[in-house]
Amino acid sequence: MKSLIVVHSYHHNNTLKVAKVIADILEADLKTAVNAKSDELKGYDLVGFGAGIDSGMHYKQLLDFVNTIAVNNHRKKCFIFSTSAVQGEDKVNNDHSKLREILRTKRYKVEGEFSCKGFNTNSFLKYIGGMNKSHPDDADMNDARQFAAKLL
Repeated sequence: MKSLIVVHSYHHNNTLKVAKVIADILEADLKTAVNAKSDELKGYDLVGFGAGIDSGMHYKQLLDFVNTIAVNNHRKKCFIFSTSAVQGEDKVNNDHSKLREILRTKRYKVEGEFSCKGFNTNSFLKYIGGMNKSHPDDADMNDARQFAAKLL
């Protein structure tokens, strides 16, 4: 299965760290949302889309890229991932909803979703040393590996 991961990672590269772990398991190519071209997706069986979460959704750069993708008539498989300061099943579901909806309108089949904590120094958090300083940690990376293995 030929796989590609498109990622936008900002600040501390939390999401890029997760993307690299998933890419290793899937033996996937890795592109940034800024450098990827939408027509490149045609050559892949599985595409992962990931970014940090900002104001309850994936970073704008990733959403902008996904909006350029043509409608897929073959129901290409994909997965979604993220890092964020706060976790929880309902929160992650809500955080991923915008990207999930865009992908569904493009006729992509979402095979799975993954999220873990990421070090965050946005806004006032920079004045108190940030939040989740050690994340993603080894346990988060192991969870990402297990997630990727299930996609195989």
